[in-house]
Amino acid sequence: MKSILPLAVLAALGLGVWLSGLTEYLGWHELARHQASLLALVAAWPVLAPIAYVALYAIFVALSVPQAVVVTISGGLLFGTILGGALAVLGATLGAVILFFLARSAFGDSLASRGGPFVQTVREGLRRDGFNYLLAIRLIPIFPFWLVNLAAALGGMRLLPFTAATLLGIAPGTFVFASVGAGIGSVLATGGQPDLSIILSLPVLGPLIGLALLSLLPVAWRTWRKSDGPT
Repeated sequence: MKSILPLAVLAALGLGVWLSGLTEYLGWHELARHQASLLALVAAWPVLAPIAYVALYAIFVALSVPQAVVVTISGGLLFGTILGGALAVLGATLGAVILFFLARSAFGDSLASRGGPFVQTVREGLRRDGFNYLLAIRLIPIFPFWLVNLAAALGGMRLLPFTAATLLGIAPGTFVFASVGAGIGSVLATGGQPDLSIILSLPVLGPLIGLALLSLLPVAWRTWRKSDGPT
């Protein structure tokens, strides 16, 4: 029961944030409304502002707040493409690690002991090839971030490969969104919204899919070697 308590508290906090209506402030209208004051805060607090941004991003991800794209684009708006993208990657990774660790601590061992041979096989596969699988999933930003975090934790993936695959896998897409944010100021000022379809366009999504397939080559090679071995 004690192992479930931290995750239950996190889930309750996330539900509280959603029910309170605070997520409504993570929208384009509010970002446009406050962008001048936010930019002023970043200029006034050049060291504290990036730290606060990373901390808030990590909290949002740990609570599975769905407006992560807005927060990522805000990073590009406030800090520029390079720094904003790097801060967003760091915040998202930290939040994912928090959620991963709590979920694994609460349910991982129990799931493994009750899941039978199939779950044990899946967990062994994730321990062996989890980095490659997760990297491929992270590179294609069409899967729910929170769901992937929980699936990796409950599947028995180790923390270090999870962290590395998350950090590397989300970086390309995050920097694309940050670059959108870096040029969004005038669009928001006129009441417009960013065109997020760019992430699903062929020039962006095509290379990401290619990288995802490349990341799975070691798994395919090991599978082929195993099946081609002596019987």
